[in-house]
Amino acid sequence: MAQAKRTKAKRDAKKAEPPGDRTVASNRRARHDYEILETTECGIVLQGSEVKSLREGKAQLADAYARVDGGELWLFGLHIPQWKFAAGFGSHDPDRKRKLLVHRRELEDFVEKTRSQPLTLIPLKLYFHEGRAKVELGLARGRKLYDKRQALMERETQRETERAIRDHARWG
Repeated sequence: MAQAKRTKAKRDAKKAEPPGDRTVASNRRARHDYEILETTECGIVLQGSEVKSLREGKAQLADAYARVDGGELWLFGLHIPQWKFAAGFGSHDPDRKRKLLVHRRELEDFVEKTRSQPLTLIPLKLYFHEGRAKVELGLARGRKLYDKRQALMERETQRETERAIRDHARWG
């Protein structure tokens, strides 16, 4: 009897949780290859079968990039595989360009910054926020090989110092 109450309590707690952001895909390589200067959240225009495929957790951001084309922001290179139940008419092209939704001021800011400096727009994360698909877009500057090595060394030194502080606090 007590077991049934516990499982019912767990089930009710799960239902009561507010749905948070659920990450579908992240571009971990981008943080290694690029120095991210600023990030912004964008909406993305999708077809129905693309949303179904994303809800299954299938997408690849590895070679994706964004570009302003004709006064609109477009995402190129995002691969969303076809949904397994969509055939023929209901399916979509997995590698088509997809429109990103941003405010006009943000778009003008992106255009100005990418024209004046050698910067690019890279998608960092694809996720669902309150039931809507969103893309975290980063304004990035490419790193040279020696910059990548230096960033790795800095990260490693930071880890070692945190580990030493933690060990010192633990053992006294």
